[in-house]
Amino acid sequence: MYAVVPAELIFFVLVASGVSVPRPLAIVGEVAVCAVLLLQFVAACRLVIAARRDGAGWWAAFRSVGRLLPEPVRRIMGFDTKGLVSLALFVARRRNGVPEGAVGVSYSGGQLALQLSFLFAMVVEAVGVEMLLRGIGAPEGLRMVILVVDLYSILIVLAVIAACVTRPHVLSDGELRIRYGAFFDLRVPRERISSMRVARNFNESGMVRVEDGRLSVAVASQTNVVVELHEPVTVVRPMGKRAEARTLRFFADDPKLVIPEEARTR
Repeated sequence: MYAVVPAELIFFVLVASGVSVPRPLAIVGEVAVCAVLLLQFVAACRLVIAARRDGAGWWAAFRSVGRLLPEPVRRIMGFDTKGLVSLALFVARRRNGVPEGAVGVSYSGGQLALQLSFLFAMVVEAVGVEMLLRGIGAPEGLRMVILVVDLYSILIVLAVIAACVTRPHVLSDGELRIRYGAFFDLRVPRERISSMRVARNFNESGMVRVEDGRLSVAVASQTNVVVELHEPVTVVRPMGKRAEARTLRFFADDPKLVIPEEARTR
């Protein structure tokens, strides 16, 4: 599957560009694609049948088909889906996962200017590439493929921005929920928290990082809230790797919403 899918994409681009592909090569490629699809279909049917034999309902049985994809691939697809849902929430001016009585703590302000600059650069790049391809007389099929890829990339950037706005950190009576858009979500029971304080760090590396039992969820290389726990929690990083953390660092636009005034330190 890993070999056939990229090969099929290359074949599609060549055909869309007007390149003449030898017929025997095209036949071999299509046979390989059909064989992979048939293999996936048989494997999916076996997973559904096995789940039904174990007593799962039809919906749960069909969901088991997702095991055919590696976890990183499933997670990337999940990021895209959550991002598109976040776009709809953003348009509707709603937030995800902030129940009544809880406090939503935003973190998007620390990176919004950078994200908008990146979005503007991508729009300029898409327009520039389209004009360049038209200028050199590139085939219309090739131009459409590149245009679709550029537009989808712009859509994903919009989804990332919307996810960061509509999925804030959440502080409730029962838990502290630390998030980063559609990529990261950690729930920490309040009874595990021993202390919270303001501690600004402008030199964080990476978006979500766990090192020596310390979790950092940075925004524009910054964190400003530190949470110490009585006992470690299991952290699931964006691509599925798991680690234990007892100290949590994250960024909030307004740390006062997370930490009581008497507990603040600098």
